[in-house]
Amino acid sequence: MANSDGAPQNKSRLDINMSELSPEELTKALNQYGLGELAERMGIKLIEVSANKTVGTMPVEGNRQPLGLLNGGANALLAETLGSIAANVAAYPDRVAVGVDINVTHHRGVKEGFVTGIATPSHLGKSTGSYVIDIFNYKNERTASARLTVFFKEKN
Repeated sequence: MANSDGAPQNKSRLDINMSELSPEELTKALNQYGLGELAERMGIKLIEVSANKTVGTMPVEGNRQPLGLLNGGANALLAETLGSIAANVAAYPDRVAVGVDINVTHHRGVKEGFVTGIATPSHLGKSTGSYVIDIFNYKNERTASARLTVFFKEKN
């Protein structure tokens, strides 16, 4: 999509007042706006958004590695997406959260259906935050666990 001058529109910056929206309205706004090119390509959808809990889903189909299992990098992308959204809601309006470290432990393979990720904060400090993101299959079995650390940067 292009602006009136023919230049591409920049969808990388969401300009909404998060403090004025309910969790339901914020979830809807983020799903409508877009979660970024890669998250959209992977099929990530938000279910619930707040500073204390962010939940999203991702299809296995289209995100498999050659052995037919969900790619481990897809788990990492889901974890970072959900943790970063939760962190930016927590940081709003004075700061932004940027990821500085992520690690993912894969517990079991997933061949079909969807996975659901749940991000919750384990630490929210002045300059850093840590999130635990657990990922489950359609049987509600934990398939991966991740930890994301973010740096809270002052807005310029």
